[in-house]
Amino acid sequence: MFHKPDSQSVESNLEEKVIQISRVSKKTKGGNKVGFSVLMVVGDKKGQVGVALGKAGDVLSGMKKAAKKAKKKMIKVPMDGTTIPFALTVKKGAGVVLLKPAPKGSGVIAGGPVRAVVEAAGIRDISSKILGSENQASSVYATFEALKQIGKIVKLKGLELRSIADVEAEEDKKRAELQKRAKKISNQEGLVQDRKGKKSALKPQVKKPVAKQGAKPKVKTQAKPKK
Repeated sequence: MFHKPDSQSVESNLEEKVIQISRVSKKTKGGNKVGFSVLMVVGDKKGQVGVALGKAGDVLSGMKKAAKKAKKKMIKVPMDGTTIPFALTVKKGAGVVLLKPAPKGSGVIAGGPVRAVVEAAGIRDISSKILGSENQASSVYATFEALKQIGKIVKLKGLELRSIADVEAEEDKKRAELQKRAKKISNQEGLVQDRKGKKSALKPQVKKPVAKQGAKPKVKTQAKPKK
């Protein structure tokens, strides 16, 4: 029988990050009403991420509201191995973000707000740059919009993406080929050295005469010309 996964266990696997906490003041008849707005990112590090803003009278309630909204707004991010399939520049409000794929092992090259969204989604290798406003909230929303646009483009064009297992298998294959080549080269070098050693052993070794102790060295005299 098929058992549905427990919602509590799924939620426990999600990672929650607070990006920004702002103090909000609102004028009312009874006086100023003070509250807090909390911007949060929620992701499972397996391709799903969500962003939301929660408003409440205290920070803890704001965090709970933001996390609840973010879980409802989660999107699936398509990945080509450990990175994104192609480069994309997206403008959302005042925020403009450039996201570019990076080779495996390069890591996440991104600023604080972009890094939070990308890492929550599970992207391990990416290069990015904030081109618009440096406001954290604007950058977070622009990054989230960029990931959403990537998903739409991949779906429309029907692009075939590689999984992390496929990338690792390709790397193992390349590593095995390199090791085979290195072994072949070392064997060839060993054969050349053996041949050189055999040739030197076959050559007759001529012993040089050793001068006796106390013996005077022979001096060659030039023959006198005949008169």
